[in-house]
Amino acid sequence: MNNETKTPDHQHVFEFIRKIRERVATVVVGQNDVVERTLISLFTGGHLLLQGVPGLAKTLLVSVISKTIDLQFSRVQFTIDLLPSDILGSEILDQRNNEFRIHKGPIFTNLLLADEINRAAPKVQGALLEAMQERKVTIGNETFKLPAPFLVIATQNPIEQGGTFELPEAQLDRFMLCHRLNYPTPAEEREVLRRNAALGIRREDKGAVARTEFDVLEKEPVGHSEDLISAMQAVQEIHVSDVFTDHVVELVNRTRKHPALEIGCSPRAGISLIKASRARALVNGRSYVVPEDMYALAEDVILHRIRLNYEALADGLTGPMVLQEILLQMGLTPSLVGNNGQLAKSGR
Repeated sequence: MNNETKTPDHQHVFEFIRKIRERVATVVVGQNDVVERTLISLFTGGHLLLQGVPGLAKTLLVSVISKTIDLQFSRVQFTIDLLPSDILGSEILDQRNNEFRIHKGPIFTNLLLADEINRAAPKVQGALLEAMQERKVTIGNETFKLPAPFLVIATQNPIEQGGTFELPEAQLDRFMLCHRLNYPTPAEEREVLRRNAALGIRREDKGAVARTEFDVLEKEPVGHSEDLISAMQAVQEIHVSDVFTDHVVELVNRTRKHPALEIGCSPRAGISLIKASRARALVNGRSYVVPEDMYALAEDVILHRIRLNYEALADGLTGPMVLQEILLQMGLTPSLVGNNGQLAKSGR
């Protein structure tokens, strides 16, 4: 069966994706995988956690995406003294009539950038749980729905750095993807330096300041909410074979039984892997998922949801090593693709 013949024409969605990539490339050099993961999150409504040292353009990328698709955008810098009310909002006493009124916080937006999320205390991180799962917040005795779409993109510094806290498992599980950023290649870094050297200065009042990459963001978006809705609908039409689903179920279950793991994946991991695979297929111009989708996304979906036990840590094992072992035990390799693009089994 040829799935492409049964899928509606999505050329307008593909054109929308192409324009986003082109706009982002005018500001951010490289980071193609990060751009792909961000689009996957947008098209599925799943939250995204970006891990990496400072200076890898995480904040810049999210700012570009928000302006490219004409979304409401809020940025919260997480610090040790941040309070839950600084994110959600609070009740304020109006002294004119001695009545409380609600002051909504920055979480009431389409795209919330939680910058350096692990620098805040766990109590503040926990304040996001209701919003990330149910798309609503409670302030005082009232519950408010968040705008649609609502997406949290959080950046996280390596936990080895001073002044950071480890995110609780319940919150980590609510991030659909956790992507780890690498340093740019020498060629990409050379292009970053070349572009930065050509930015010049910006006159301001009676003086001037050096321009940054944030100053070159184009304000005119390449798409609007209707384009985003079309992309989200197109993701729902991407074909997922029963065999692919069976392998996702097996992968998730093996994490719960592996002797090196203290904590395995919840059912949310399987849901996230299939959702993300469908969105990745769309981003890459396909109407069906293939094994490469599963392998490209497995680390981003699985690793932040598992925890090694003490014995495994003492033996020098790591999360990626355990995940690779599980995939090999399943008898799967990335090259195993069926004739119709579905996930195929090895000779078991």
